Amino acid sequence: MKINWNYIKGLFLLGLVVFLYGFSHHKHSTKKVHDVAVEFEEGNNLFMNYEMVNKLLIQNGKTVKNQAKTVIDLHKLEKTVLLHSMVENASVFLTVDGLLKTKIKQRTPIARVISDTKSYYIDKQAKIMPISENHSARVLLISGNVMESDKDEIYLLVTQIMNDEFLKKQIIGVYKTQQNEFILETRIGKQKIELGKIENLNLKFKNLKSFFNKTMADNSIDNYTSINLKYNNQVVCTKK
Repeated sequence: MKINWNYIKGLFLLGLVVFLYGFSHHKHSTKKVHDVAVEFEEGNNLFMNYEMVNKLLIQNGKTVKNQAKTVIDLHKLEKTVLLHSMVENASVFLTVDGLLKTKIKQRTPIARVISDTKSYYIDKQAKIMPISENHSARVLLISGNVMESDKDEIYLLVTQIMNDEFLKKQIIGVYKTQQNEFILETRIGKQKIELGKIENLNLKFKNLKSFFNKTMADNSIDNYTSINLKYNNQVVCTKK
């Protein structure tokens, strides 16, 4: 009887593959998380630090370090990190050698609100962001009768200012009055700019820039104490 060596070789190779897979699976199931690494996307950890992130990487009431890789719920850990108010985006994954790695993109504040009750940032996505003990951002200050419900209006105002090179250098603060109107504080001349409601911003800022260009050219900017932009297509000024 002729022996089919090709058939025997095929069975042998199949058995070897099954053995290696089982061995690899067993080895993987017993492998533990040997360490945790945190990487901040911007290259530094300004508002958050490594300890703050590590406290979020908790499973079954304890740190994930030294737990078996097979019991780690990466999706749940990632969701926990993303829920932190200082995190804009995050990813959590395991490497082959058992390192649990977390990559984090922190929120970017564009304004800092200072009210009688609390202080917080508004970020570039118009979301509330808490003040950090680790770092203080140099952003536009918003004060006065400010509530969290004003964040969309403040976001609109601040982004308009920050997207204009001239206004960005000139405006150093925003004050909200009891009448829900806004006053801008300037760097040069120290005038109070009565902006009024958050409406017709393009026209108001166009008129403001024209006024500044004229008065700075003839050195008359310091003759005025206030600039009123509330009236339609007008700049009404008060002299000293």
